[in-house]
Amino acid sequence: MAMPQGQLAVDEYGNPFIILEEQERKKRLKGTEAHKANILAAKAICESVRSSMGPKGMDKMVIGPDGDVLVTNDGATILEKMDVSHHIAKLLVELSQSQDHEIGDGTTGIVVMAGSMLEQALSLIEKGIHPLRIATGFERACEVAVNRVTEIAKEVDIMKDDKAALKKAACTALGSKVVSSRKEQLAGICVDAVLSVADLERRDVNFDHIKVEGKVGGKLEDSAMIKGIIVDKDFSHPQMPKIVKDAKMAILTCPFEPPKPKTKHKLDIRSAEDYKKLYETEQQYFRTQIKCLKECGCNLVICQWGFDDEANHLLYQNKLPAVRWVGGVELELIAIATGGRIVPRFEELTPEKLGKAGTVREVTFGTMQEQMLVIEDCANSKAVTVLVRGGNQMAVDEAKRCLHDANCCVRNLIRDPRVVPGGGASEMAASLAVLEAADHEQTIEQYSMRAFAAALDVIPMALAENSGLSAIGEMAAMKAKQQSTKNSWHGVDCMQTGETDMWAQSVYEACASKCNQLRLATQVVKMILKIDDVITSADVIDH
Repeated sequence: MAMPQGQLAVDEYGNPFIILEEQERKKRLKGTEAHKANILAAKAICESVRSSMGPKGMDKMVIGPDGDVLVTNDGATILEKMDVSHHIAKLLVELSQSQDHEIGDGTTGIVVMAGSMLEQALSLIEKGIHPLRIATGFERACEVAVNRVTEIAKEVDIMKDDKAALKKAACTALGSKVVSSRKEQLAGICVDAVLSVADLERRDVNFDHIKVEGKVGGKLEDSAMIKGIIVDKDFSHPQMPKIVKDAKMAILTCPFEPPKPKTKHKLDIRSAEDYKKLYETEQQYFRTQIKCLKECGCNLVICQWGFDDEANHLLYQNKLPAVRWVGGVELELIAIATGGRIVPRFEELTPEKLGKAGTVREVTFGTMQEQMLVIEDCANSKAVTVLVRGGNQMAVDEAKRCLHDANCCVRNLIRDPRVVPGGGASEMAASLAVLEAADHEQTIEQYSMRAFAAALDVIPMALAENSGLSAIGEMAAMKAKQQSTKNSWHGVDCMQTGETDMWAQSVYEACASKCNQLRLATQVVKMILKIDDVITSADVIDH
């Protein structure tokens, strides 16, 4: 039976008229049809990232509209680059992005969780339960699950045993990525980088102070952390010294050239004297600029703009090493690290505004003689740089994304040092708690609470499936083990180590991350379940 296309209303004379304008050009889904369409779209998104979960998860290759290739295992990145057009599917993309912005890790798990909840909700809708009752049941079950997860969380001392807890959490985040072969080394780099910029009193970390710079060539294990700033530039003149000790740097945003009138202008030079005067005036500008630099005692110039050969030559003659075309973000980082001020005009230069660093040196990489500047021993060592090396650009980009996830993991533990088990153990523990709560529930919500518990089981099943184990068998065995031993830290042994206790395996993540996953996924599912009418305009259908 065809769905009614427009809503009929009757005027005071009993004549029918149509409310929706241009209804024949609009597509409309109502009631169960709308729910089904929405849930199937969300399920398709969930299925596309499900196989990339866990330490044995597969990578995805996304080819952009310009032919650029991206190989990644990060859920948020896959969904962001997938160019999704369906309106409900976009909600799941935004869901993974909000998890990425808030927590930084667990972006694949949250989408798989939301997709499985919707799948369970669909079977309840088909049984005739009202979507809002399902949503209410899910909300209740979510609270039970979050309470259970916080109960089984263990508080760790992040500074004990040479920051072992932080390193293990970073290893868990890196274990499912391409860089898992070097996870110990990269986890160490992440922990050092985050703690260098962390404010442990306020329990806060400013990620703006950690710069991740990638350079193709070299091996992944050549990656290192530098307590300072790396700038992908070289000194402007090849004969300038390659190392500047005890650097006092002027950080400029003004160009090293004579001022140009703002209006269109034409200058007539009719004699050699006029030309000499013009040349002399230009030289005078340059001399004044160099004099300002010399007077304030600087011995290194970092400029946001370029300067011509003449200015370059004058700087070299006056023994002032200079760097040109430094980007705005890098300029700010250099200013933060060296304690200098960014100066917009030469006249404003004073000794107090200079940035100070122990050494500024030019480093050369590989056979192509690619140069980078390293600014070390800065006055304010709150800024650090992680230099990532890799065999090709794709590997470097993916390593950068992996380091971001691991950095976020470490930051979350500094903010809240409670950890919950990985390997699907916390989901199974929450699922058992929800089932128990559903048994004591008198109303119809008990069905949706059981459905929520079944949805949580999808995470350990996906982990087992991706590791080549029997999905249902493994999950059932672990649930039985959790109940018989009364230890909720038993999870899926993805790496086949023979140990199912996740604490012994050192597989754990921040408690905040798991609670956030459960809450965000439930909210989005609730929102999707409340939609019962989808009116699509003709323009969207034509596309």
